[in-house]
Amino acid sequence: MSDKMETIRARHSVRQYLQKQIPEGIRKELDDYTAELNRQSSLHIQILYDEPECFNSRMAHYGRFENCSNYIAMIGKKAPDLEEKCGYYGELLVLKAQELGLNTCWVALTHGKSKAAAAEGETEVIIISLGYGKTQGSTRKSKSPADVSNASSDSPEWFKKGIEAALLAPTAVNQQKFRFTRTDNKVSVKPGLIGSCLKIDIGIVKCHFEIGAGRENFEWI
Repeated sequence: MSDKMETIRARHSVRQYLQKQIPEGIRKELDDYTAELNRQSSLHIQILYDEPECFNSRMAHYGRFENCSNYIAMIGKKAPDLEEKCGYYGELLVLKAQELGLNTCWVALTHGKSKAAAAEGETEVIIISLGYGKTQGSTRKSKSPADVSNASSDSPEWFKKGIEAALLAPTAVNQQKFRFTRTDNKVSVKPGLIGSCLKIDIGIVKCHFEIGAGRENFEWI
């Protein structure tokens, strides 16, 4: 658990990459993990390597992306929970990439057309840039636990740790529009009413909360 928290703390969004290929061994680890996540989730996540066209667009330059030629496409069958699932399983893949020495950035709009293949009935929800960063990124300004939860000094340690991990989660334009509520060992999280990618963000923060809190300590409601 602590190793995962170290990965969470070390990972920051990176948009500028080195012109350095991802080695075959690391590709295999990522691809194997992606296949495992696809089995668990029924998503159709795809990683595209050595494909610079998606980030060779006016929008990508506007988003200040450089030398990005690998990306993860989060794809699945249309369903009410698709965006949340893409956030949850995409963040597991982001953390795996970080463990393997790679850098990432969730990208909603500032990219061109992806080369991923969505089957009939599927939709591409979001993509994640991937590669060796020119830097490791930087820490963002964050809200406090009281801003995003009913945590207090009397809250159990697992809940406090879960909120700490959730506050380290990447969210669209760093909006952190979510609220966790705990009653005994039952936890719920709700998105804000207005913002971008809110359901995706909920999936991402749930992933982080589970790592920080320990899945054995609570149940979602």
